[in-house]
Amino acid sequence: MSVDPKLKARLGVVLIGVALAVLPFVVGAGFGNSWVRIVDFALLYIMLALGLNIVVGFAGLLDLGYIAFYAVGAYLYALLSSPHLASAFPQVFAAAPGWPVWAVLPLGALVAGLFGVMLGAPTLKLRGDYLAIVTLGFGEIIRIFLNNLNAPANITNGPQGINNIAAAQIGGHALNRPLELFGFTLPGVYLQYYFFLALTLLVVFVCVRLQDSRLGRAWVAIREDEVAARACGINTRNVKLLAFGLGATFGGVAGGLFAGFQGFVSPESFGLLESIMVLCMVVLGGMGNIAGVILGAVLLALLPEALRWGAVPLQQTLFGKVLIDPESLRLLLFGIALVLVMRWRPAGLWPSALRKRELAAHGEAA
Repeated sequence: MSVDPKLKARLGVVLIGVALAVLPFVVGAGFGNSWVRIVDFALLYIMLALGLNIVVGFAGLLDLGYIAFYAVGAYLYALLSSPHLASAFPQVFAAAPGWPVWAVLPLGALVAGLFGVMLGAPTLKLRGDYLAIVTLGFGEIIRIFLNNLNAPANITNGPQGINNIAAAQIGGHALNRPLELFGFTLPGVYLQYYFFLALTLLVVFVCVRLQDSRLGRAWVAIREDEVAARACGINTRNVKLLAFGLGATFGGVAGGLFAGFQGFVSPESFGLLESIMVLCMVVLGGMGNIAGVILGAVLLALLPEALRWGAVPLQQTLFGKVLIDPESLRLLLFGIALVLVMRWRPAGLWPSALRKRELAAHGEAA
């Protein structure tokens, strides 16, 4: 008896939805709320990876400064949702701006998107390593700019960062506070999880629609051969700018969520290593494949924490004492895992069908 493919697909969606709905309860009961918090961060990394996938995976533009848009969204949220401006400029702000989350997140996305276009405009004729160097420099410029913008006017509070950032509120309830619902108490990390999950699903939906759209096919054409794409009538300038702008938009949203979740931001959170980590998520999962990028983001968000968590018990079991610092061992094992995956799965853990065919054809030609 054959099963209708549509019915099978719907059943799969329902099962995935149920699993996502109960995930924080399962993780919290088995590992504690600290791991639910790590899952929350994994959702933020999924948004970042999907945004970078538009630039790197779809359009083929290597961006090493993507974390700058994350920083723009985070600092904009921090300035509009903390008392910093009121304390730094009391003659202008009598009290904290206190913008609602439904206003500050779209604004952060818009500003980050504008920064993405600003980055893309002067780099339209650059490719490969040259583009990577320019975008890397852009990311460092933003970080240093935020680090030094505490004089002559204290806008970002320099290396000390901005604290007392208000968490997102829905229906007058701050998501960092527990909520009593039908006799059950939902911790703040659970509420943040569902909020992040809703926005992550929205980002996934947008990416899927973009991938199957005329614009998505134009990005792929540019990635494969920009000269041929231009000869076919594709406006490569506008399409590239859209890739930078849309990718940066998702980074701005994730940055705003990060600021409200942490309650504190500083330039140290937006260094080059973070950009490299997000790029690794895209490459490891499978460039251009949305499901693969999600897998890469989840693995690279959870794997380092799992290695840190298990490093001490494992060494005590094997050697009776701790021989290597857990942080150093975590990074060592993490690096080895990346090398092995790239050696045996160069197209990523879950590559797109197109990229898999390209690598197969390249191997046969070689």
